[in-house]
Amino acid sequence: MIARDSLISELEDSIRSGSREKRADCLRNITNLFLATADRLNDEQIEVFDEVVGRLVEHVEMRALSELSQRIAPIPNAPAHIIMRLASNDEIMVARPVLEQSSRLTMNDLIEIASKKSQAHLFAISCRKDLDVPITDVLVQRGEREVLLNLAQNPSAIISESGYTALVRQAEKDETLAEKLGFRLDIPLRIFRQLLTRAAQGVRDKLIARAPLDGSEIQAVQAQILSEIRAMPAQERDYSTAHRRVMFMYQKNELNDESVLGFVRSNKHEELVVALAVACSVPFDLIDRLMRVDRNDALLIPCKIAGYSWPTVKNILRNRPAARTTSDKELEQIAARYTKLSRDTAQRVFRFWQVRDIAQTG
Repeated sequence: MIARDSLISELEDSIRSGSREKRADCLRNITNLFLATADRLNDEQIEVFDEVVGRLVEHVEMRALSELSQRIAPIPNAPAHIIMRLASNDEIMVARPVLEQSSRLTMNDLIEIASKKSQAHLFAISCRKDLDVPITDVLVQRGEREVLLNLAQNPSAIISESGYTALVRQAEKDETLAEKLGFRLDIPLRIFRQLLTRAAQGVRDKLIARAPLDGSEIQAVQAQILSEIRAMPAQERDYSTAHRRVMFMYQKNELNDESVLGFVRSNKHEELVVALAVACSVPFDLIDRLMRVDRNDALLIPCKIAGYSWPTVKNILRNRPAARTTSDKELEQIAARYTKLSRDTAQRVFRFWQVRDIAQTG
């Protein structure tokens, strides 16, 4: 057990002495003791440190507090109350280490600080790993440019659709922010397209140059598919009735493999197009063109994003308007490609299509 009374006695002596150096030395010694034994301490012993250090931090200067913050920020079982006091300190040199690193800060702690403290505090929070939506929503709402830029380039931060919508509005007048948002792989395709339509040509060029596809072969294939899509004349179709029906099913969580197979078997082309378009957040016309492209692999991308099983995809391929006779051997090869294709790669391909399409249409 930690000698609580001995620590308290040393603490009170250092406070009464009035010496800044002695108080800082006392804090350093107590911190050394904690760090040396942290992995063996139980909750009761950690509370002793919390109480002792809590008394001392009120009587030391900022440099000592900054040192304390840097040293205990990475410790998983650091005293919770002290961590919160350091994180809430108005001096960012004290708050930054724990705001950026400490796992002892709860979501509610971070939301409280992000809701009240300075832009420097918000910036430090935006550097954290695995930020969840409730926190990023506050950062988007209160953050100024540097905070938003840092959040946009934090790949582990989860941003809500409403958060992305707000960021895209800000990006209309900030090319750097638009570029950073465009490189995020988790931005919803619908919002990504909005970003592209509003972005300057220079931003689009950069996104094309860094089109996030896995390997030159797949990029060449997808560029070819895109060329075929663009060369294909649009067909006038009325999707309004199909859209109402599909959205009703979507809202009731009934838009699944079984219902999509029903569209295929009943030759409901409009419903099938709308179902894929809704799943991928893209215009109906793009899916309609993919349905009519001669290549069998063109539809694999939206089907993978929608999460359809291979039996469903096989039925779609066999019954689409441009369907041609496909041998069992070819279907086996397509099935293997579909199984190997990840949803992440499929989403990247769709991003590539949209960047190229918007860039070429202006």
